[in-house]
Amino acid sequence: MTFSMPPEWAPHERTWMAWPGPNPTFATDAELAEARAAWAAVARAVRRFEPVTMVHGPGQGDTARALLGPDIDLVERDLDDAWMRDIGPTFVTDAEGRLAAVDWVFNGWGAQEWARWEHDAKIARQIAGLTGVPVLSSPLVNEGGAIHVDGEGTVLLTETVQLGAARNPGWSKEAVEKEIHAKLGTTKAIWLPHGLTGDYGTYGTQGHVDIVAAFAGPGRVVVHTQQNPDHPDHARSQTYLEILRSATDARGRHLEVVEIPAPTALRDENGDWLDYSYINHYVCNGAVILCAFDDPHDDLAAAAFRRLYPDRTVTLVDARAIFAGGGGIHCITQQQPKSAGQ
Repeated sequence: MTFSMPPEWAPHERTWMAWPGPNPTFATDAELAEARAAWAAVARAVRRFEPVTMVHGPGQGDTARALLGPDIDLVERDLDDAWMRDIGPTFVTDAEGRLAAVDWVFNGWGAQEWARWEHDAKIARQIAGLTGVPVLSSPLVNEGGAIHVDGEGTVLLTETVQLGAARNPGWSKEAVEKEIHAKLGTTKAIWLPHGLTGDYGTYGTQGHVDIVAAFAGPGRVVVHTQQNPDHPDHARSQTYLEILRSATDARGRHLEVVEIPAPTALRDENGDWLDYSYINHYVCNGAVILCAFDDPHDDLAAAAFRRLYPDRTVTLVDARAIFAGGGGIHCITQQQPKSAGQ
């Protein structure tokens, strides 16, 4: 039986998220409170358009309910962190529309010193059990934020993630592609050499593609473009543009490359390079949930996504507290596609 991953803009049954709990990512009470407020804002924005299930740790249900309101489903499971895109299952469907869940190996984004993953490594299989779908186990260390598909056979990957020694030592590019294609139903991989500079900091993923580039329809890809030459991502974004403009997809089409200018903010309060990016958005039923940064470019990005998705509502949600923990709106959401009978 052959399965494939539907594109994010295909109809969803629901969105899965994970509630922030005390851990190294949210080291202080203030940071945890800010994260919970931000996660709740995203969940409520998505809930306007489709059901949302929030997985929370033991004893955290009352706190979650107070911030989320009555319309979001809660499930209690042991958790280490709150990045459902990476720890949750990658849902796939077969030709008859039946659903299955890919369970990648999760090892804390390359066994990083601060990370804990004893519980998070089990969440994908647990969610598959909650949804009643079969599990497709993979030996590849991978995360949902490290892949992006067009639904027509093409997948975006990053060399510092799938080929990183802390994730998949000894795997060749060909072996990675074979496993990715087998699980996602893709036939063509487009590799980027690295992620954004800030994604290699303390809580970075070491190069997830979903902050750099994302499909926005068959044959169309949006790309983070840092226009300020003072930021090291200026040169990186030029590299991404060159690669994607010269690439063809699984159907042999040259890609339409849409540049999305980065926010104007360059450094955080510690002087480190920011990786604020509008690419890390989430497409749900009838809407695009877009990162906002209280930045002059927020409106420019919103206008660009309204052109890309004219039939969807573009909703801006402040994502600065999410990025402070190492990700964005896409990183904390995971879609469950509609399947046969739903």
